[in-house]
Amino acid sequence: MGMKQREEHNASGLHNTLAAGTIIKGNVTAEADFRLNGSIEGDFQCKGKIVVGPKGRIIGNVTADNAEILGQIKGDVKVEGKLVLKATAVIDGDIFTRQLEVEPNAQLNGSCRMETPHEPA
Repeated sequence: MGMKQREEHNASGLHNTLAAGTIIKGNVTAEADFRLNGSIEGDFQCKGKIVVGPKGRIIGNVTADNAEILGQIKGDVKVEGKLVLKATAVIDGDIFTRQLEVEPNAQLNGSCRMETPHEPA
């Protein structure tokens, strides 16, 4: 199916990869970090960091702890921590995040809402 898991040196010990040329139609949920070089047509939820490579594409909403986008997303992006939009990133949708880093030439066709967590009194 073009999807593989391999051992990496990260908090969970696993790293998922979807290879270029692979298309998944349906929602995807990942418990560990995920590198996307293929395409997903459906919502994507990740309890780690998602990296959408330059050839990666998601048509659907994305929810993740952290994200680095080099490819395309057509849908809303909700990131609990830090969202990085690299120069080749194209987002057609709204983003919701706590931290945002945008390189020159990255494209955002939507709105952005940033909130910091509320500290208990």
